[in-house]
Amino acid sequence: MRLVIASDIHGSALYCGKLLEAFQRENADKLLLLGDLLYHGPRNDLPKGYDPKTVTAQLNACADRILAVRGNCDAEIDQMVLHFPILADYCLLFAGSRCFFVTHGHLYHTASLPPLQEGDILLHGHTHVPCWEEFGKRNLYLNPGSVSLPKNGTPRGYMLLDDGHIAWKTLESESYHELLL
Repeated sequence: MRLVIASDIHGSALYCGKLLEAFQRENADKLLLLGDLLYHGPRNDLPKGYDPKTVTAQLNACADRILAVRGNCDAEIDQMVLHFPILADYCLLFAGSRCFFVTHGHLYHTASLPPLQEGDILLHGHTHVPCWEEFGKRNLYLNPGSVSLPKNGTPRGYMLLDDGHIAWKTLESESYHELLL
């Protein structure tokens, strides 16, 4: 299965639109969203193109192809307008022989680990900074960064997971890091 993985849209219709264009260009089967979809949160500035109602319509147009977990800025009121589930704190995804523990990152992260086995992958957003680092017993921590509010000078982007290959890409689909599982 070919997955586009993204996080932290924070209500930006401009960058949500660019993400959905990349999703289409990548010809992915599913879009996996790691939370913080509609609201910018009290610690963030308003992202360019802030328009949660339009983001709702953009995402609902492809709801049957979206998987999502809840971010710290997502609430029950958001679930009332979105046509796909967003309130799970985590999910498990299996790719080849690897198990991905998928979450937003505010509850589970490298300093507060979920139950992982050797070789499992912790996948989360929340920090707005792309990351790929090993820890523990052959474990990996992966983060796509942020679609609309990147931090530390990192690009707005997403990850593409396809057959054991992961690529970090800008919203223009330019690859800037790759990893084989």
